[in-house]
Amino acid sequence: MSVYPAALAPSRAVVPAAPSASSAELPVLGRDVRVPVLSGELPYAALDYAASAPALQRVWDDVAAYLPYYGSVHRGAGYLSQLSTELFEASRATVAAFLGCRDGDQVVFTRSTTDSLNLLAAVLPAGTRVFVFETEHHAALLPWERRPDVTVTYLDAPRSPREAVGVLEAALATRGDDGPALVCVTGASNVTGEVWPVRELAAAAHRHGARIALDAAQLAPHRPVSVTDLGVDWVAFSGHKLYAPFGAGVLAGRADWLTEAEPYLAGGGASRTVARRAGGGIDVAWHTSAARHEAGSPNVVGAHAIASACKALTEAGFGALVAREERLLGRLREGLAAIPAVTVLSLFGEDSDRVGVLSFTVAGQDSSAFARELSARYGIGVRDGLFCAHPLVRTLLGTDRDEPAGCHEPADGVPAGSPLHAIRVSFGAGTPEEHIERFLTAVAELTAG
Repeated sequence: MSVYPAALAPSRAVVPAAPSASSAELPVLGRDVRVPVLSGELPYAALDYAASAPALQRVWDDVAAYLPYYGSVHRGAGYLSQLSTELFEASRATVAAFLGCRDGDQVVFTRSTTDSLNLLAAVLPAGTRVFVFETEHHAALLPWERRPDVTVTYLDAPRSPREAVGVLEAALATRGDDGPALVCVTGASNVTGEVWPVRELAAAAHRHGARIALDAAQLAPHRPVSVTDLGVDWVAFSGHKLYAPFGAGVLAGRADWLTEAEPYLAGGGASRTVARRAGGGIDVAWHTSAARHEAGSPNVVGAHAIASACKALTEAGFGALVAREERLLGRLREGLAAIPAVTVLSLFGEDSDRVGVLSFTVAGQDSSAFARELSARYGIGVRDGLFCAHPLVRTLLGTDRDEPAGCHEPADGVPAGSPLHAIRVSFGAGTPEEHIERFLTAVAELTAG
């Protein structure tokens, strides 16, 4: 029998009919926050969802309802411990369903996408060949070389989805052995918002005996992600980009490498039994479930928040959410195209499929100064810089050096007038149309004369 009180019972929510595209905006926290601007105060326009999305009202309500019942997980016989344990494991099941996991897949709760991919790097079999495009976020680009017994091949930036598949096929065809291999690829770029051909890349990897990990940090908040349908072996994402900013992430997928490797962290929770060894030392039997890599007291609030966000997105219906986002994205692209000074960055071309993430440069403008003006004068929050994807942004900008720290002069080897950084605007299910319109008005005014 479930230990849930009525206020927390998982079955309490009634799944509504999918809303229309015009009503698919989801309530988020922060809509009423006012921020100081040069002329007084304005409601804050949060257009930095690609970094951290605001919490859904539904997520906050679910977390607030649980917190009075907060207790230790897998640690106690008391009522609150039992409830917290059941809530934690129910969250795992909800995430597995949201991701379309296969029978036997594991869902491991981590701190973030970065933590998830570092965990995956830690459990790779010795001798694994890793193939990763230089276009990846640093979370997917950097963990692999920390393993001296793993070989990493960095693939050049492709200029179309079809070329991406061809580049990967060619690289895998020359790896020269039948040892373990892993491909890591993004689902949607955190710089351009462009959607990658994940299903085709997964098929290419499997044709050559490789496995594939999907960085879904930017894809999962915008599109349905199914391990089964896409054919990937693992998927990683962060709660704070999925409207659940409570410090948790997910690595979900095949169990064998996770089970065969040493625990990511050694400690309570990961160990099943620990005993003194005759003659000295310690013998440990580790769990073979997801707990093997969840040592320490787990972030039950973060896991519950992620599960709540998964439910909210599922109940809203991705069809309606995607339709609304595409309408807002179309308006954003149309508005920026009408401003001569603006150049939108793209790897796959103007007609490529995108989620609500877009980066651009402004002729003659320093990106950091421009972003500050958007905040100071219009109450708009965007991102500027290289977005933790330095090789990709430099490829898109045609530069190969970063700006010297504390200096706004061009770096050596960068043509005069070349932008060194970009500006990124990103939005999602909680973005009002007014925020897009205010942003377009602000960019037009800041670039006029």
